[in-house]
Amino acid sequence: MCVAAPLPILDITAGPMPMGHVELNGVPFSCCFAYVPEAQVGDYVLVNNGFAIEIIDPISAAESLAVFAELGDQPIGGVLG
Repeated sequence: MCVAAPLPILDITAGPMPMGHVELNGVPFSCCFAYVPEAQVGDYVLVNNGFAIEIIDPISAAESLAVFAELGDQPIGGVLG
């Protein structure tokens, strides 16, 4: 089972394959934005296996992150843990 985590976009580099960084617990991770070319810095996106797959509103992102935090050290699809 895979879980997509809602993460904020730190930066995006334009190009044939738009790449950038998202942040998880203060740690930046590389991310591909090819599936959401309309995404902008500051948006929250669902990230799965290094790909942003959907833009999500900040309230929904906060609710999801709160649920993940309740799970503590449980590994979740290799994304959180």
